Amino acid sequence: MKESRSPILTDDELLMGLANGSDEALTQLYRRYFPMVLHFVTSNSGNEDDAKDIYQEALIVLYEKVKSGSLELHCQLKTYLYSVGRRLWLKQLAQRSRFMVRDVEIAASDELAVGQIDDDLTYHEERDRQFDLMAESLSQLGEPCRTLLTDFYIQHLSMQDITEKFGYTNADNAKTQKYKCLMRLKRLFFSEYKS
Repeated sequence: MKESRSPILTDDELLMGLANGSDEALTQLYRRYFPMVLHFVTSNSGNEDDAKDIYQEALIVLYEKVKSGSLELHCQLKTYLYSVGRRLWLKQLAQRSRFMVRDVEIAASDELAVGQIDDDLTYHEERDRQFDLMAESLSQLGEPCRTLLTDFYIQHLSMQDITEKFGYTNADNAKTQKYKCLMRLKRLFFSEYKS
C-alpha cells in the first residue's frame, strides 16, 4: 500500500480550501488544531464528544466568516480556532451552570470571556513566536546536533537507537552529546529571543 503525504497547507491555503469545500483542508484543520481544543475542553469539565461538538461549531463559525468575506485574521489560524472554541465552551459551561474552569470560578458574562480570550490570544501569539524562534534556532544548529535532537524529541527514538544510528560507543555517550546539543540550541534560541 503506497502512502503519500499531502503537503502541509498554509493558513491561507487552509482558508481557501475550507471555502471551496476541500476535503484535504478539512482533514488538516482537524488533524492540526482539534487536539488543542480537545485538551482545553477535557481539562475543563468536558469530554471528547463535547470537544468534537465545540470544534465543529468553531469550524462553522470560521467557514461562515470566510464565505461572507468578513474574516479578519490578526493572529495565526490555530490561535483563532482555539479562541473561538474556548469561547464557545465557556458559554456552554455558563449555560450548564458550571463555572469552575481549572479550579478558578469565572463569571458567566461575555465580557469576562472576551477578556480571557484576549489574554489567550496574547499568550498563544507569544508561544507561536517562541516556536518560530525555536525552529529557526534548530535550523541554525547544524549537524549532527539537529538530527540527534529531532530524532530524540520529535521522532521519539530511544537513546539506544540514537547510539546505533550515530555510532556512539554507548548510550551514556549519546546522552552526553544530546545534552551538549541541547545547550547549544538553548544558547541560539535565547540569543534570538532576547533580540
